[in-house]
Order: sequence, then structure tokens, then C-alpha cells
Amino acid sequence: METRILIFLLRATLLASLAATSIGCSSKLVDIDADQKEPVIDARVDRREIKAADIDTEDFELGIFGGFMSVEDFGSNAVYGARLAYHVTEGIFVEASYGRTDTEETSFERLSGGAPLLSDDDRLFQYYDISLGYNLLPGEVFVGSNWASSSDLYFILGVGNTSFAGDEFFTINFGAGYRVLVNDWIAVHLDVRDRVFSTDLLGEKKNVNNIEFNFGLSFFF
Repeated sequence: METRILIFLLRATLLASLAATSIGCSSKLVDIDADQKEPVIDARVDRREIKAADIDTEDFELGIFGGFMSVEDFGSNAVYGARLAYHVTEGIFVEASYGRTDTEETSFERLSGGAPLLSDDDRLFQYYDISLGYNLLPGEVFVGSNWASSSDLYFILGVGNTSFAGDEFFTINFGAGYRVLVNDWIAVHLDVRDRVFSTDLLGEKKNVNNIEFNFGLSFFF
């Protein structure tokens, strides 16, 4: 009789121990699940909407520009003009341009004190040219956190005519520019160009470099 009672008590103790162990494991699983549902760091990031300006569907671009131009041997002065471009593809365009600037006396004229080398009318420097351009590095410009605009770094090469000192000169021009689209039909430009031609105006025939820096505004239509 005592043996049966002892066996019964041992079984009851064993069952109670197993039940307690099971409850503890369940509690740990609940805690793990709770931790998984509520992470310490929230990985969700709110995305901001950025509207980028695109080139209008039209292919023509008409612009005006102003800046300064250094005419070799004749000083640096303000230059202004206009351009008309046709975009053949997204990367290639053809451009016709016109510009003009005044020139100064040469150092020889100022130091010699003699008669001026050129008349006032002959000191006007003006050019016409047609060029081929290539958009090499298209990209984007960001202003603040809510505005972005398309941009292009382009290179240009062309030929034309320069009128100066009562004569006409065949001219090669080359340079680079940076264009930023304000919206889908307005763009701003920053350009540097070199216009090279051969002349013997000062008694020795040589190639002269006439470097121009300008800022422009253009419209697509």
C-alpha cells in the first residue's frame, strides 16, 4: 500500500515539473515573437517625390547670350549674340550662331603715339558660324530637396566667317558648354569657345585665338 502511494506521488511530481517547463518555453516563444513584431529600428523610409525637367518634344532651340571676348592683340570686351540649334537626336545637334564685340587699340598703337592702325568702324569684330555639337555627359542638377533639373555637358566644333579690320576671315571654332533645363522649354547655358583664323594684320601672318566666355538663355519650340 505504501509503495503504491509513493509511486503515485513520484508520477504527480514528474508531471508537475514537465508542465512547468512547457509553460516557460511557451512564454519565451511569445517574447521572441513580440520582439520580431516590434523591431528596435524602423527600416521604412518615406520616399520623396522629385520632378525633373525634360526637354520639350520640339527639336528647335533659340537663344541669346552675353559675356566677354578676348580678341588677340586687341583686348577684351563685352560680346553678345544669338544662336539657333536643331537637335537631330538626344545626343547630336546643329547650331548656327552670330556674335559681335568691339576691340581696343593694340599695345603698339598706344605706345607709339602715331596714327591708329584701324578706324573706329574697322574695330568692330563680328562672326557667323555653323557648328556640330555633341552631348557627352547628360545628368541632373539638384537644388534643395524638392527640385531637380536635367543637364548636359557638350562639346562643339564648327566653321564660319569673321569680319574684322575691313576684311573677312575663314574661322574654325571649338569649345564646350554646360546646359541646365529650368523646365521643359527653357534652358540656361554657360559656354567657352575659341575662334581661330589666320591674319597678317600686324605685319606677320599668324593664327590668332579669340576666346569667348558667355552666359545664355534659350527656348525650345
